[in-house]
Formats: sequence, structure tokens, C-alpha cells
Amino acid sequence: MAFDHDGSSPGTILFLEISNYFFTAIFFIEACVKLYVFRMAYFKTGWHKFDFFVVTSSLIDLAMSLALPKDDGQEESGSQILAVGPQLARVMRVMRVTRVLRLAGTNKELQSLLKTIVMSVDSLFNVFILLMLIFFIMAVLGNTMFSQVTEGNVIDDYKNFANFHQSFSLLFSISTGEDWNRIMYDTMNVGPGCIPGKTCGSPIAPVFFLSFIMIVSNIMLNLFILVILQQF
Repeated sequence: MAFDHDGSSPGTILFLEISNYFFTAIFFIEACVKLYVFRMAYFKTGWHKFDFFVVTSSLIDLAMSLALPKDDGQEESGSQILAVGPQLARVMRVMRVTRVLRLAGTNKELQSLLKTIVMSVDSLFNVFILLMLIFFIMAVLGNTMFSQVTEGNVIDDYKNFANFHQSFSLLFSISTGEDWNRIMYDTMNVGPGCIPGKTCGSPIAPVFFLSFIMIVSNIMLNLFILVILQQF
């Protein structure tokens, strides 16, 4: 999947197609052999169920790639399935990445890590809800304090606090560390040269942004790690 890119040479595309057929055949033969040996007991193991899912999705992907026209299904067809085929085929191609997870079935250390994550799901969900609550509160505050700032070095028609939706999206990007300090400078502009309704912000902008960065990037991120370590 990583080799596929826009402008791929015909040789690369042929190599990827042959590789897909080869690995699909291996997975299918393996599943058939296991079904023959274990019979219905095959589906009593979680990893076998996952293997069967991978094989099934791979076969559907292969069948759709063979059934659709070469121009990605843009030709007219009387079948409703083929009408939505290109979009569904792209989704099924993404399912190929699940093949990598099959490695965890034979590696005890990876199995231990996956089990730890599964055991932490409930606690992680509670932390996630708390994180969303913080995002909600800060998005409302940001919209209240900085809705009049519509222009700046970073703030524009796409990045602003004009409404709750825009505030939430901007805070989400800020939580990754992207340009949060430059956005803070845009919103703390209160000098005599600021333009009301465009560039005038609030003098308490540093308190808002520093508090948000400290809570989200440091405390909440470490809380996620703490939950996983506790379960481990």
C-alpha cells in the first residue's frame, strides 16, 4: 500500500497487483487448511475470526477489482452495485492494512500490548469524554473572547473563532502544537493599530492559550499514557 502513489509506473502497478493476488492466495489457502483441520472449532478463537475477516475482505476486494472497469468504474452500468463500486472498492483496499495485524497473532509481546489496550478501553473512553468536555468549554470561551478577530498572520477565513464549530476545529489543530503561539499573538493584539472587528483581540489571550496547551498537551496526554501503564 505504501508503494502506491499518483503517477506510478506501469511496472509498479503490475507488481502491486501481482503481490496482492499472491498474498490473497496465501491467506485463502491458509484459511481453507485451518477450516479443514479445526472444523467449527476454527471460529472459537478470536485470532481465527480475525484471519477469516481479513481473508473475506481480501476476496471481496479482489472480486471488485476484477469486476470493475479499468477506468475505476466510470463507465455506465446497469448494475447498482457497480454504480457505487469505485467508492466501495477504495474502502475495501484500505482493509488490506489489517493484514499487518495478523503478525500479532504469533507474537506474544504484541498480544500482551493489544490485550492491555483492550483492557484500557473503558478508562480511555472516560478520559476521552473528559478531554472533549475541556475542548467544549475552551471552544465556547474562545468564541466568546476572540470571535471579532477575523484577520492575522495565521487567523483567516478557515482558522478563526467566529463560531463554535470553527473554534473547536482550531483548538483541535492547536492541540497538535501547530502555530498555537502565532494564533495567540493574533488574538492578543490590543494596540492602537488594531482594527475593531478584524484584528483587535483580548489582553488575556496568553492565559487562555497557555492554559489550554498545559491542560491538553501535557496533563491529558500523560493521563492517557498513565491509564495504559496502569493496566499494563
